[in-house]
Amino acid sequence: MRDNRHEVIVVGSGAGGAMAAYTLTKSGHKVLMLEAGRDYDPKTETPMFKRNGDAPLMGAATSDKHFGFYDATVDGGWQVPDEPYSVAEGDDFYWWRARMLGGRTNHWGRFSLRFSEHDFKGKSRDGLGADWPFDYAELAPWYDKTEELVGVCGTNTGLDDMPPSAEGVLQPPPQPRVPELLIAAAAKKQGIPMVPMHRAVLTRPKDDRAACFWATPCGHGCSIGAAFQSTTSLLPMAKATGNLQIITQAMVKSVDTDDQGKVIGVTYIDKASGHTHNLKAKVIILAASACESARILLNSKSEHFPDGLANSSGQVGKNLMDSTGAHLGAIIPALKGRPRYNEDGHTSNHLFIPWWGHAAQAKGELDFPRGYHFEIGCGFREPGAGVSGSLQGYGKAVKQQVWDNYGAYVGFSLRGEMLPNPDSYMEIDESVRDKWGIPVSKFHFKWSEHELKQIEHGLKTAKALLETMGADVGELPSAEQAISKGGSIIHEVGTTRMGSSAESSVTNQWGQTWDCENLFVMDGGVFASNPHKNCTLTIMTLAMRNASWLSAQLKGGVI
Repeated sequence: MRDNRHEVIVVGSGAGGAMAAYTLTKSGHKVLMLEAGRDYDPKTETPMFKRNGDAPLMGAATSDKHFGFYDATVDGGWQVPDEPYSVAEGDDFYWWRARMLGGRTNHWGRFSLRFSEHDFKGKSRDGLGADWPFDYAELAPWYDKTEELVGVCGTNTGLDDMPPSAEGVLQPPPQPRVPELLIAAAAKKQGIPMVPMHRAVLTRPKDDRAACFWATPCGHGCSIGAAFQSTTSLLPMAKATGNLQIITQAMVKSVDTDDQGKVIGVTYIDKASGHTHNLKAKVIILAASACESARILLNSKSEHFPDGLANSSGQVGKNLMDSTGAHLGAIIPALKGRPRYNEDGHTSNHLFIPWWGHAAQAKGELDFPRGYHFEIGCGFREPGAGVSGSLQGYGKAVKQQVWDNYGAYVGFSLRGEMLPNPDSYMEIDESVRDKWGIPVSKFHFKWSEHELKQIEHGLKTAKALLETMGADVGELPSAEQAISKGGSIIHEVGTTRMGSSAESSVTNQWGQTWDCENLFVMDGGVFASNPHKNCTLTIMTLAMRNASWLSAQLKGGVI
């Protein structure tokens, strides 16, 4: 696997890396993939049918398993052994790393919302942040191709925040649950739409992947391939071409250049043996995640690139953005004590509330830019270690309260857009190194007034919806108290952003770095903005589009 017959090296096996590898191998290119985590086989390792009652602490989250005992992430988390990172004094930032084949695609929420024309040209509207170097119309056909390949369920809603898919691309969505219909009725009274969530879960069989049968949490992983992850789709399909080889436990230390400053390959360390390896290839694609790819570039210093590779703009590591997050929920009286039945579905919200405020913002009626959406938590779920509601008394009376409250809780989880700011970025901490001697990332992070005003509006909206359903919500927390810690939504992007100018961005619209024609970035680092929608669908769409362009360049002898 180290005989240099590969044309392209891809670093990372998650959404961007897997899609790039799939696209290139299907076009006939020899690709070598390097993954810093261990190998992972979801068909044999996924605990699909395990129950909370069989797990320690009823499956509750712990310091070792942050999203519950059965979460699909095997060796990763907020802290990874032997791989520290640092945070500037007075700041909060949490960096999630999956460290397994398939990366975060093994455990992500699978919400698959297209960015809209509003999202790509935000600066043109309000003067904030940066525009993308293309508009929605240019990406729309690639969204169709990606949704068709991945398998996304949902409907065309006609809303300006949800651009339509081509006819026949989307699979049918699951039916709404009773609590979701109640929420939709409350939202309608407030003039707020509630529509089917678009989610990368098959409701119809596709290739050798089965349709979801509504039985186990997607967060456990999906051995039948119904819930999208690159380990059951893109990677097997790429390997089937005979053009993909994968090396796991490969910690990339640097992208290497020759005496003229041309990119020639990478250096990685075998985490199991500690041995260093040098590989050469015609093209290098970084798709290790936004902050990991930026770390590799900043650590790839040379005489030609003293401030880090591809960093003539000084923008590598800058423009760090995460989604905003906040939560508000309550017990709904009308849902208490209702008859028990199965409300599993595809185990996430079947309906959600997209952003409805573009017109109000255009009229200057809101005191914050950009938007947010609400993801919904409700319905009968497998019991865990916690109970809903404020319990009073003891004995039989308390037990009856628990029974009555089961399935009666409704929670609104806000996810919103963050604008880039000069206080949110990452750099290299030369005083701290990982087990293999590689300098680690140091994070600086602050929310701005834009995000705090957004959270304040979202909390008031959620309270109004809950009270419309008869809930007793009480006093709201302040935005500063309610807003999530930086990085905790795991949507960090922007650290190698694309643009139309080499002076203000790291890559062009194809993910090709301005400084090195044969070095590409194909993860969330290239995002020019961070709309309120989950970033994975757009990462995959850009990777498909940009890898297709790269293939044409290679075949034409341009690169």
